[in-house]
Amino acid sequence: MSHKFSIYVLFSSFCILGTYFGLQIDDAIANTRAIGAVMGGLFGGPVVGFAVGFTGGMHRYTLGGFTDVACAISTTAEGVIGGIMHLYFLQKGRKEQLFNPMVVFYVTFVAEVVQMLIILIVAKPFDQAYTLVSNIAAPMIIANSVGAALFMSILQDRKTIFEEYSATFSRRALNIAERSVGILVHGFNSNNASKIARIIYEETNVGAVAITDREKILAFVGIGADHHKLNRPISSQSTLDSMNNNDIIYLDGKENPYQCSISKDCKLGSALIIPLRTGDEVIGTIKLYEPKRKLFSTINMSMAEA
Repeated sequence: MSHKFSIYVLFSSFCILGTYFGLQIDDAIANTRAIGAVMGGLFGGPVVGFAVGFTGGMHRYTLGGFTDVACAISTTAEGVIGGIMHLYFLQKGRKEQLFNPMVVFYVTFVAEVVQMLIILIVAKPFDQAYTLVSNIAAPMIIANSVGAALFMSILQDRKTIFEEYSATFSRRALNIAERSVGILVHGFNSNNASKIARIIYEETNVGAVAITDREKILAFVGIGADHHKLNRPISSQSTLDSMNNNDIIYLDGKENPYQCSISKDCKLGSALIIPLRTGDEVIGTIKLYEPKRKLFSTINMSMAEA
């Protein structure tokens, strides 16, 4: 229910803004209000579509003009049209069509044609209504239809990016898990930690990977291996804080400065420190590094935190 209320608020706002940003023509307003009404119906169904359209229509009615009643009715009708199409596709088992930009284009196109017909039928005098529709029909039908389709296209692009991101995330995590399974069964020591660090390094393509226990470096692979020597005692306060607080620490090199505690000439510029747990006990850390002037990828950060 909460998501339907959110849809109502969002697309009612679209309707109202579409009116305010409209162009005054012959005591009427050429606008993009239909985008909010139709999209509200497509996403929320008939009830939400009616509510969005009615809200946008009543707002338009308060602004007056000889088309006030006609626009109030037509905007409500556009929301209902979107809601009817929502029901239609759900009943046909084709809900994916609700997110098809071309479907959205045609639904909005039909809704705008209906609006023009309502203006001709309801607005008086007819001659003035006919003149208005002759002037605004083509640009409003095209602008609203294209605008709604573009809006849906943007949502689709975001969805595709998220799915690709999730697939990459899952693939990397699965690869690491498959390659690492069974290694630590033989003990948490330098030899096994080096194998794990090498796998993480190869799968994530970060600048460097280190694994420590609670006292010393067990493994290090990548940039800086010349001075991050194995069995060297932990000297980084951030690493100690991560273990003591059981907390992930991200040193981005900007807002949270990173400076290698071993060598001032170290080429590493940022670090992500993850406490390594067995049950509720922190037994060490896994540390991912990137060189200076290179940011951590969002995928690697999310995967490390997971």
